Amino acid sequence: MSSTAALPGTAPVANRGAITACVILAVIMQALDTTIANVALPYIQGSVAASADQINWVLTSYIVAAAIMTPPSGFLAARFGRKRVLLTAIAGFVVASVLCGIAQSLPQIVAFRLLQGLFGASLVPLSQGILLDIYSVEERGSAMALFGVSVMVGPVLGPVIGGWLTDNISWRWVFYINVPIGLLAFGGIVAFVTETGRELKAKLDWFGFGTLSLAIAALQLFLDRGEQLDWFSSGEIQLEALVCAGAFYLFLSHTFTAERSFVNPRLFLDRNFAVSMFFIFIVGVTYLASLALMTPYLQTLMGYPVTTAGIVMGPRGVGTMVCMFIVGRLIGKVDTRFLLVLGLGLTAWAMYDMTGWTPDVSQWTIVSVGFIQGAGLGFLFVPLTTIAFATLPASMRGEGTGLYNLSRNIGSSVGISIVTALITENVQTNHASIAAYVTPFNHAFNAPAVMQHLDPLKAAGRASLDGIITLQATIIAYMDDFKLLMLMSLAAIPLVFLLRKPAPSAAPPEHAVME
Repeated sequence: MSSTAALPGTAPVANRGAITACVILAVIMQALDTTIANVALPYIQGSVAASADQINWVLTSYIVAAAIMTPPSGFLAARFGRKRVLLTAIAGFVVASVLCGIAQSLPQIVAFRLLQGLFGASLVPLSQGILLDIYSVEERGSAMALFGVSVMVGPVLGPVIGGWLTDNISWRWVFYINVPIGLLAFGGIVAFVTETGRELKAKLDWFGFGTLSLAIAALQLFLDRGEQLDWFSSGEIQLEALVCAGAFYLFLSHTFTAERSFVNPRLFLDRNFAVSMFFIFIVGVTYLASLALMTPYLQTLMGYPVTTAGIVMGPRGVGTMVCMFIVGRLIGKVDTRFLLVLGLGLTAWAMYDMTGWTPDVSQWTIVSVGFIQGAGLGFLFVPLTTIAFATLPASMRGEGTGLYNLSRNIGSSVGISIVTALITENVQTNHASIAAYVTPFNHAFNAPAVMQHLDPLKAAGRASLDGIITLQATIIAYMDDFKLLMLMSLAAIPLVFLLRKPAPSAAPPEHAVME
């Protein structure tokens, strides 16, 4: 959660430009790591001998850890001092990045990515809180616009930088690059940022935090390992499902009965906030899950070099940034609900177009459709945040921000796990369905040209046929995943009508920015 109660926002602040640059560097460092590893995944997979479904733990472990540690960041800042917590987070993030770079096995890199997420979770909300403190109320709009752009630099630059580093140096440098950025941010914050007061009596609802964290971790393990262990036929999966359900039940029971719980249940009495929680979950699923799908699609199916893959994926982030600036001017002039429908519609259309892709699709199509998908997120980003907090009491906005971002992070990790599991399962199913038609009695094999290379009675012919069938099965599996993401985007559109139109005087809350 953002911590905004420290320095008076209207008081003159020395070295404000340097402070802004340092905290923005910290935000960019964290934002880069949400996507920079995507294009390097096939190379990491080869280095640590992981399967296609296992390697996505490198992405989901980071997201889950960040999701768990984002809500208590406000408590940590109040209890130990914001500057001290921010410096610890930067130092821990840099050390974890180095450990990721030197990892030699899948368990090592997943563990170090978890560590990265734990430390990186507080970088965005604490940096945001510092910006809110050093700018006056009149200047906060511009400050938050700069902050929003820095958050989106990751999706723009991550694939491009990650691709170049992997192709020209090593995949390990997608983690080592955090070292110089982190050292600059750390040194600047030590030199220019002042410490906030400490609330020694501040307390965290450890039971609520613990049960929610346990539920999230068990859910992620259930989703990541379910396909590999054949779901409920495995005792481990049954145990993980039981732990997830039990921990979530205890969390809900505690939330609605405790005098002061980790999550304030009154937040969900606000209809706009409750509906927006589901919306941001969908955004997390569709955006990052589609990025996780695109990397192996471009590099494995289409044979793109890693640098080229990063370049053609970059326009998604450009589309988001461009439309964020456009939407910033439309907020207050156009019904926010219309902007949300437009954003969901653009996202759904992009996914619909991707359901017809084959490995022969042109680079221009990939770039243009990616730009449109990014534009859809741009039309969702600011309006959704605005309407989510427009009717929420000011006293609840800090807590609401943490919960809002928790929902987005869970959506991202769940989405990546689901689409990856579906790819693995559907490739096997499609392969069996197509192979049923490949027999020596199929008249298609009577053609001399076909028999020369694809004779099912010869070992070489059977190997060639298996490769072709696997390719076709994989293409269809990707189509099915893109179709699922399209349907999820369309299914969210009717929920727009449950949102209440904010009063004309309701200004966008300064600290309610997606982290």
